[in-house]
Amino acid sequence: MDENRARALLEAERAEVLELLASTEAEEEADIEAEAGDEPGDTGDAALPLTAEAEDQAVEETLRDRLAAIDRALARLDNGTYGRSVASGQLIPDERLEADPAAELTVEEAKAGARPVT
Repeated sequence: MDENRARALLEAERAEVLELLASTEAEEEADIEAEAGDEPGDTGDAALPLTAEAEDQAVEETLRDRLAAIDRALARLDNGTYGRSVASGQLIPDERLEADPAAELTVEEAKAGARPVT
């Protein structure tokens, strides 16, 4: 994949993930504030705020993981190793990189459960 195209895709996705992360963090704060505002004796389901908070945290963790993967891909672009598997060094097909510009493994390696070398 052309480096300019890869960088444009990665930077666009990075901006989107950062926006989603900010939104999720704001929702989590709103959930916490709503929980704090509950009056004693409230007949609502006490577990709902905890469930919403746990969901927000799970989404936030997923977004942070994706942001880290994007940042690693940008670093690979900078050091000239973008487009190669971080586990084996094999070329990652352009079709895979178009679908997931932050891909670290070939499809076969991902299916086999290979782990990126860190």
